[in-house]
Formats: sequence, C-alpha cells, structure tokens
Amino acid sequence: MYLLVCNAGSTSLKFKLFEMPSEHVMAEAKVERIGRKDNGIFTYKTPAGGYYHTEKTDIPTYTEGIKMFLDCMLSADSELGVLDDIRKISRVGFKTVLAPGYGVAVIDEAVEEKMQEFLDVAPAHNGPYLEAVRHFRALLPDAVLVGVFETAFHETIPAERTLYAVPYEWLEKYGFRRMGYHGASHSYVAETLTELFGSTGRTISCHLGGSCSLCAIEDGKSVDTTFGLSLQNGICHANRCGDIDAYVFPFLKNRGFTDEEILYGLEKQGGLLGISGVSNDMRELREAEKEGNERAGLAIRHFINGIVKYIGAFYAELGGLDNLVFTAGIGENDSSVRQEVCRQVAHLGIKMAEQPDELGKGLLQLSAPDSKVRVLVIPANEELGVARKTFRCRVD
Repeated sequence: MYLLVCNAGSTSLKFKLFEMPSEHVMAEAKVERIGRKDNGIFTYKTPAGGYYHTEKTDIPTYTEGIKMFLDCMLSADSELGVLDDIRKISRVGFKTVLAPGYGVAVIDEAVEEKMQEFLDVAPAHNGPYLEAVRHFRALLPDAVLVGVFETAFHETIPAERTLYAVPYEWLEKYGFRRMGYHGASHSYVAETLTELFGSTGRTISCHLGGSCSLCAIEDGKSVDTTFGLSLQNGICHANRCGDIDAYVFPFLKNRGFTDEEILYGLEKQGGLLGISGVSNDMRELREAEKEGNERAGLAIRHFINGIVKYIGAFYAELGGLDNLVFTAGIGENDSSVRQEVCRQVAHLGIKMAEQPDELGKGLLQLSAPDSKVRVLVIPANEELGVARKTFRCRVD
C-alpha cells in the first residue's frame, strides 16, 4: 500500500510517501516559509538519491506547496519521480490539529464540520488542513483520508491542569479548556525514549520550530503542556505571541483597534517576528544579531527565557527530571539555543558533555555520563507516527 502523510505547520508543509507496512520512505519533501513572498524554500529528496532544492521562491499558499511536491513525485525524471500515477496512493494521513471528540478518524463530512467549527481556535492550522484535505479529496476521490489529531496525546493531563478559572458553565457548555497540541511530536519522543531506555521516566519534551510547545511526560503519558485552548499559549512562536494578558483586547479596542487587527497582530505579526521586526526565522535572527540588531537579540533572549520558565514549572510538577529533549527545527539545529537553555537550568542537575554522543538515526546525547538529567536531541519524525496510525485506522 502506498500511503502519503501530509504535515501542515503554521508556516510549513512536510510530506512523506510510505510503502506500508514496511514503512519504507519512497520520497519526502519540506516546504518552508509559506506566504513569505519570494522567500519560500522547497526541498525534495528520495532514498535513491533524487534531490531538488530551491530557495527565494514564491509559495503564497499551501496549495502551491502541495503542487510542488506532486510535480516532483510524479516527475518523468527517473531520479525524482517515484510514482507514475497519483491514484496508486490508497491512504493520505494528515497530522490534523483540532476537532474535539476525534482522535484518529477517517475525515468525513462530520469531521470536516467539526474542524470548521473550531477554525476560530486554530486558524493557522485548521485552515491549511481543510485546504489540504479538500485538495487531496479532489485529486484522490477513492483514497481514504485519515486525520490523526494533535490533541489525543494530551487527554491524560489531569483535569486541574486543563481548567481555566472562568465561569464553570463556559467549560460545560463550550468545552472551554486547555487542549494541548503537538501530540504527534511529543508522543514520538515518548515512544523513542521507551525504545531506547525502557521508560520515559520524567521527561520534558521541547518542540521548538515555527510553532513551539513544551510537554511534561511521566511514564509515557502527557501530564502537562504549554498550549491551551488555542495554539497561542506558551512560549512565543515564529509569528504567534504565546502567553499574553486577556485584557490586551479591551486595551487595544479602546485605542481604536478592530478585532481583526488585534487577532492579526497576535497571530501573524507577533512572536519572534513581532519583537524583532526582522524575521520569524531563527536563522535570520542569528544573522541580524551578529550584525548588531538589538531587537533580534532581544527576540532570541525572550524565546529562551520562555523555555527556561516552563522547564522550571514542569520540573516542579514532575517532582524531578530524568530527560530533557529537544526536537523540531530549532530544537534539532540551533545548538546555541540548546546550550543557553541548559546553562540556565543547570541547577536541575544538568551537566553537558564536551562532545555530543551519537546514538544513531540522528539522535544525540548532549549530557555528560555523570549528569543527573539526560539531555537529548531526538529528530522529529511525526510523519512515521501518523503513517502508522493511518495504516491501522479502521475503515467501516
């Protein structure tokens, strides 16, 4: 069976084409900086050595990103093309975000309606996924489309940590509570730790990318996370503000802002971009900081401070710490962020090694052998987890 996984982030798209059940990856692609005019990045590769990369290209919407991937996958170029007919794909798995009541489900009309209903809670994610689902439904009318929802992993969080201190009838009537996201990423971290060491113990997983969250994991289960009802909570993101006082709304409205302007500022112009005024991309912020841009440096320090604060909070809730894990784009690739975070929380029992220890498959152990806390880099492989769940999904 050919199974395609679509992972739509707030500013990116990832694809992996699997042959199941062998889990052989036939092709994969990453589309970055969607919506950044003439600044998009597209990378496509196959295990056989096929490779295509372009930068500073215009990728205005997710639909264009999908088309770029399909053009490569179906290419007549033998180094790139891996399928001669898109209809050979039997299932498409989506790393979907929010549709309360659904964990892993065939995406039918009812699921789409629930995603649409909560579009105001997760506009940067439910919107792109609805766009991608409709695109693939038109391309592959006979394929099974499966949603693997991000909230499922966090259903084990104790109720006292999911509640907001608001009128209780809001909770009962509207399901107004902290949901938690990045479930595919944090659950993959938990699975990998269990495979490596037999247990997760007490772990803090740091998913740091265009969208960011931390998750407290105990014995393989999520027990707290930085996300709330929406994906705005927690540390700052590439474009989204993270934690903020709810009274920013009346404050700005009393000064002439509309609801749309406030939401746009919080969702699209906040985060690293909002503070720096330069970019939402950590790589570009590093360059700007080197050139003396003070706001770029301030954005980086604010980002690191948020991570440190939540590590401290989760350490207290867990009653100690066995593993600190970094994953996703920034977590895997920005050693300076990792080093500074670990320096600031060294009092928790972290001792860093002089050189990372390679554990295979891109995994790194950064801590010294006598460190009380194991510090690891676990490359994100959300797509494999989604592929497994999509493959196993029962179709009535």
